[in-house]
Amino acid sequence: MASDALQGGFNFPDEPAPSSAAGPDAPLAARMRPRTLDDVVGQDAAIGPGSMLRELTRRGRLPSVILWGPPGCGKTTIARLLAASVDAAFVQLSAVTSGVADLRKVIADAARARMSGRRTVVFIDEIHRFNRTQQDAVLPHVEDGTITLIGATTENPSFEVVAPLLSRVRVVRLTGLDTTALGQLIDRALADAERGLGKTGLSITGEARELLTRGVNGDARAALTALEVAADMAAARSSTVVERGDIVAALQDRRPYYDRAGDAHYDTISAFIKSVRGSDPNAALYWLARMLEAGEDPLFIARRLVILAAEDVGLADPQALELAVACQQAVHFLGLPEGAIPMAECVVYLALAPKSNSAYAALGRAMEDARATASEPVPLHLRNAVTGLMAGFGYGDGYRYAHDEPGHVVRGQRYLPESLGDREYYLAGQLGAEAFLARRWQDATGGGASPGAAQDERAQEEDRNAGEG
Repeated sequence: MASDALQGGFNFPDEPAPSSAAGPDAPLAARMRPRTLDDVVGQDAAIGPGSMLRELTRRGRLPSVILWGPPGCGKTTIARLLAASVDAAFVQLSAVTSGVADLRKVIADAARARMSGRRTVVFIDEIHRFNRTQQDAVLPHVEDGTITLIGATTENPSFEVVAPLLSRVRVVRLTGLDTTALGQLIDRALADAERGLGKTGLSITGEARELLTRGVNGDARAALTALEVAADMAAARSSTVVERGDIVAALQDRRPYYDRAGDAHYDTISAFIKSVRGSDPNAALYWLARMLEAGEDPLFIARRLVILAAEDVGLADPQALELAVACQQAVHFLGLPEGAIPMAECVVYLALAPKSNSAYAALGRAMEDARATASEPVPLHLRNAVTGLMAGFGYGDGYRYAHDEPGHVVRGQRYLPESLGDREYYLAGQLGAEAFLARRWQDATGGGASPGAAQDERAQEEDRNAGEG
């Protein structure tokens, strides 16, 4: 007998498609599931007219695919409708509760069905939770056509699906629904007398409708669930109009979709870093607030600020690193919510500070040569003559002590290995405190171009590359 993890069942070409119809007591989101691909809103690029999936299914073909998108964008519904559109059997597995034994049972049934000319779609929800062994168990049966796989995931398949399986499927990107698509779903639910709220005569104010479409983060299921709660609240006060207060209560304490180990985490911190680097304090504060509201680890944010201060502000304002380290200590000491205040101060300061990545870029250039010349000996005059024997071998010969020289700078003394010539790693920026440091160096070393003043083609290209990191 199949595991309880197997949901749905088989439907063959001479049988009706698996019904997604829900009973009258089911949640509104379940009752309003689309019945055809044309009923799906907000995913035209993936399954709309002219799309790859629509054209293939129109010809009776369905490739193995992975549907990648956020919660509530319609992955399960679309999988069912794709299977029905080609009259395939549909078996649903949950990667959370299913194992290799469940997969083998489904694949054995699909092999028998295939001998009778019947194809099987196996839908694996949250496929990113399958380990490598489980994904490898699916691979040969996808490859030989025993099953058509439709996987659903909220995480980037590039990181969560093994390469051999990924090469045999097509990844279809689904997106969170925009406010227009969500508005269509809300209006449809209010008007539908069979499955929705049409029999109640319920309406919604424009302000409440806008708040609802903006407050669910593109999640269709959340929108319909909140509408149903708001409708009950309106009915409790004998009203047939859903108002703003009903929506506020229905959305209360709703957290945005955010996974500390997933794409939302990395995408948001990337937007935050780029906003600070780009000197936009308003955008930087917005992304900071997004992360804090989603429950991001505040010390993770503080660590990123320390890195930003050194990498992107750098010598243009050396005080920035001191402030960032103080911010990290304050966040560690205070925790949230109070720790958000010094964090906001640091974010604004770093965004407004002059920027220089000269030290970061210089380190990259130096590391490249260090790896290539790792066996290069240290010049004799830079070695300490700790013993008489070492002095006899020339250690320290010719070394000039900087503090005995004018300006405490030795002109003409060589510090790099001979093989590196007069290599320049540090190309000074011309903003803030760094411009002063560059002028001081120029004066101390006897004039000529300050380091980096002539931004040659190599330096310009490297600065651009560093800025895109």
